[in-house]
Amino acid sequence: MNTPLVAVAHGSRDPRSAAAVAELVEVVRARRPGLDVRTAFLDLSAPLLSDVLATLRGPVVVAPLLLGRAFHARVDLPGLVAEAERDRPRLSVTVTDVLGPDDRLEAAVLRRLAEAGVRPGDPSLGVVLAATGSSHAPANARVHDIARRWSARFGWAGVRVAFATAEPGVAAAAAALRARGARRIAVASYFLAPGLLPDRVAARAAEVEGVVAVAAPLGAAVEVADLVLARYDESLLAGVRSA
Repeated sequence: MNTPLVAVAHGSRDPRSAAAVAELVEVVRARRPGLDVRTAFLDLSAPLLSDVLATLRGPVVVAPLLLGRAFHARVDLPGLVAEAERDRPRLSVTVTDVLGPDDRLEAAVLRRLAEAGVRPGDPSLGVVLAATGSSHAPANARVHDIARRWSARFGWAGVRVAFATAEPGVAAAAAALRARGARRIAVASYFLAPGLLPDRVAARAAEVEGVVAVAAPLGAAVEVADLVLARYDESLLAGVRSA
């Protein structure tokens, strides 16, 4: 019997977010027919992870649909899993790594940017890589690492990070790009699903002169679905090796 996969997202009061997560999980199911794949949320959306785990026993793999190792990945999720295992002795949960950083995740971000009309090789264009932001500095640093690599690789005037909940914001990132010679600005979306924070970034971008494109969140990108399955497979392989 296949070990069930529970894909758990943060959750949001915005119904678009849960809908996007559901669409992504449907792509995961389509990529791996026969696998028991379930959707769960840490907060704000249903079903909650605790409720989903209450329906399961034996080995379970939980795959966080989180782009980085910020508070939710480091504190919230382990706490919920420990509580579930404590309450249900027959339950054994393995939590996979988060989605980022990973080349497949970046490929999905770049594809969404291309769908917004932005491609490499334009030295008059600056790209803002917009992400949530965290009080955990290493999580922010990983997004800055992506921006530095893209800046060196893709032939744009530059790539700068902007955070929805931290500094720098979109305006500061755009100003830094204009200082490097960018005449137009595009915004890449390092967000899994639509909601309050991507909307905040889009609103800030609308206030900045020269912004010509804002990419959509990742949503049901096939690259992300394949990455979720890769994290699942890696966790099962690690379990076999440690047995």
